Amino acid sequence: MSDQFKGEAKTGIAGLDDVLGGGLERARVFLLEGAPGTGKTTIATQFLLAGAKAGERCLYITLSENEDELRAGAASHGWDSGIDLFELNLLDEDQQQSLLYSSDLELGETTKRIFEAFERVKPHRIVLDSLSEIRLLAQSSLRYRRQILSLKHYFARQGTTVLLLDDLTTDFNDKTVHSVAHGVIRLEEMAPEYGAERRRLRVLKYRGRRFRGGFHDFTIATGGVRAFARLVSAEHKKGFVRDVVKSDLPELDALLGGGLERGSSVLILGPAGTGKSLLTLTFAQSAVKRGERAAIFVFDEELGLLFDRAKGLGVDLQAMVDAEQLLIEQVDAAELTPGEFSERVRRSVEVYKAQTIVIDSLNGYQAAMPGESQLILHIHELLQYLNRQGATTFLTVAQHGLVGDMKTPVDVTYLADTVVLLRYFEMLGRVRRAISIVKKRTGAHEDTIREFRIGGRGITLGEPLTNLQGVLRGVPTMVGDGPALLRAEDT
Repeated sequence: MSDQFKGEAKTGIAGLDDVLGGGLERARVFLLEGAPGTGKTTIATQFLLAGAKAGERCLYITLSENEDELRAGAASHGWDSGIDLFELNLLDEDQQQSLLYSSDLELGETTKRIFEAFERVKPHRIVLDSLSEIRLLAQSSLRYRRQILSLKHYFARQGTTVLLLDDLTTDFNDKTVHSVAHGVIRLEEMAPEYGAERRRLRVLKYRGRRFRGGFHDFTIATGGVRAFARLVSAEHKKGFVRDVVKSDLPELDALLGGGLERGSSVLILGPAGTGKSLLTLTFAQSAVKRGERAAIFVFDEELGLLFDRAKGLGVDLQAMVDAEQLLIEQVDAAELTPGEFSERVRRSVEVYKAQTIVIDSLNGYQAAMPGESQLILHIHELLQYLNRQGATTFLTVAQHGLVGDMKTPVDVTYLADTVVLLRYFEMLGRVRRAISIVKKRTGAHEDTIREFRIGGRGITLGEPLTNLQGVLRGVPTMVGDGPALLRAEDT
């Protein structure tokens, strides 16, 4: 049987096969463990469905759920499989006596019925759900280990790939199957204070195989499980020309020292309302005019409002979307896992071929993360990946406060190649905006501060404010003659 099908036994879950380094090795026993509700049955069913699609015979043996429950669960995902299902009832129908309180004979009888079901189908893949019932029947660690070894050796002789499920409802510390199994996958579920539950998986063990370590997010939706392998930027390198990317604003390009280097990251800092989003849209529009594609991921603003607001400022997002030059997605931080977000960004680069990426804003991204330290790691890997793909990335961060000292909710300035600072300042009885470049790794830039205004033509920049001092503090003073401030008719 083992010679009939070559290669790995694919799980049918692309992200999980990536984590496993290709899939499950054939003719081996694997353990899938996790608390009730973490998705074991769904993954096991997808594993068998993938086998059936490849022409393999598959068998699901259940000691816990009944057949109707399993069929209903599969139907909820739209699955109509050709999987053989055997329900092993642990209740003696003649004596109505639970076998869970019986002797060694009942454990042997259970094993015998498992083997009989196997002999009838002779499957290439088999799922045994779940080990908790067998552990209770065994009543001791020694007998349980002996029983698991018996199952392992029997299936190994048949060349069958086995997936054992364990719901961890009995002895959580019993590592018997861990030592016997060829590989162990653990599923976990976390409930944040707000939003949907988060699920993640980790490969604890895989003999003789290089797998992707650490935690990986996964979701359960109609259609089954989707796993999102943790992004490792070092695995994604692409050759590209590091030319200079310009905007449509000569004054902005001058402030940036001629423009931005392709494959670099730009962080735009400023309080609410200073124009961070519009500045990123300006660069996205410039990319589209160059014949490139752009992708925008919006955390904080409703898309309909963003489209209307941008059009009033001279940026027609809908026209760019209709021309298939712009991909724009609304991101719900309460529902989306960080792993799934990284997958969306990767798809925009690898499938949609976007060369300009906008993430607006990191404040919303932070809401999707359980802690700031993990946010820094995620952003680091994501920016490194985008840089190595030749994508120019723009990120916005809304600082706390309006005028004077600003507080940043998360400091990622050291990760970005270029940092753009936007500020409000008061002058001549009006609230004005200022823009400056405080960091640029890839070349020289202006160290001046320029006023800018937002109007029907978008962003308009003025000359460097060489006659003002204290602009970044919010209340500057005149220090001599210099360029005039922008007038309303300039925009």
